[in-house]
Amino acid sequence: MTTLDFPLDDARRLVDIGLDEDLGPDALDVTSTSTIPADRAATGHVVAREAGVLAGAPVIALVLEGVATRTRGDPPSLEVRIADGTRLVPGDVIAVLDGPAQQVLMAERTLLNVMSRLSGVATHTRRWADALEGTGCTVLDTRKTTPGLRALEKYAVRAGGGTNKRMGLFDVAMVKDNHVLAAGGVGAAYTAIRARYPDITVEVEVETTEQALEALEAGSRFLMCDNMSTDLLRATVAAARAWGAERGEGVEIEATGGLTLDVAAEYGATGIDYMSVGALTHSSPIIDLALDLA
Repeated sequence: MTTLDFPLDDARRLVDIGLDEDLGPDALDVTSTSTIPADRAATGHVVAREAGVLAGAPVIALVLEGVATRTRGDPPSLEVRIADGTRLVPGDVIAVLDGPAQQVLMAERTLLNVMSRLSGVATHTRRWADALEGTGCTVLDTRKTTPGLRALEKYAVRAGGGTNKRMGLFDVAMVKDNHVLAAGGVGAAYTAIRARYPDITVEVEVETTEQALEALEAGSRFLMCDNMSTDLLRATVAAARAWGAERGEGVEIEATGGLTLDVAAEYGATGIDYMSVGALTHSSPIIDLALDLA
């Protein structure tokens, strides 16, 4: 799905690493090249072995191209039948590969590793998005990503119905307790950031209603409520909304810390705009995908 904005360059780098790991410096699959004639053709089906949400289908073509380049051959033909973001049921045929059997098998593990990982993130995210449906709250990811995979894992979050919060330390300023301590207060931290980066979004982490109002008075219009009970969060949302309404200004409010699927809907109903969940990327199990030769 083009609207998901697949991170092609990041995927290509990851595929190169994966193929180098799997095929070694001489681009060898010693088992397949020993047991399968070079001219034997095969049809491979990439299939879902369990229910989930698909993410990473564009990786298949990159892996096939990478194998062909390394073996100086022509890549198998490819038909992708299911788009990223689609819910899968066991037995779904995601893609069909036709071409040299050796190349199909050389591509197998790398494409499955990447797609299974990304589909796991998308599937986990979809559960949160479904749990929050109707609350007006959107699930966000965090920077708790696998080094080198951030763009792809955040893509998978989008495929699962979530939203990316920030890509790194460079695109959103987030004032936490250490920053407040170092700067000498919430107001001083906010003022320092705004002076140096006047156009950057500034979010302030708060743990009480009083801190939330202090952050608003300092100039922030984006609050991150950390580890609040639902009662405290509801009270803080009401106070922040009232503060903004008196001044004709909008306030964005996010909850984070200690959240689970069991309480997602309850927290979403407090009136928050967002819920950030590090587990989307750091704790999602893979989805079982396979490549079966016909």
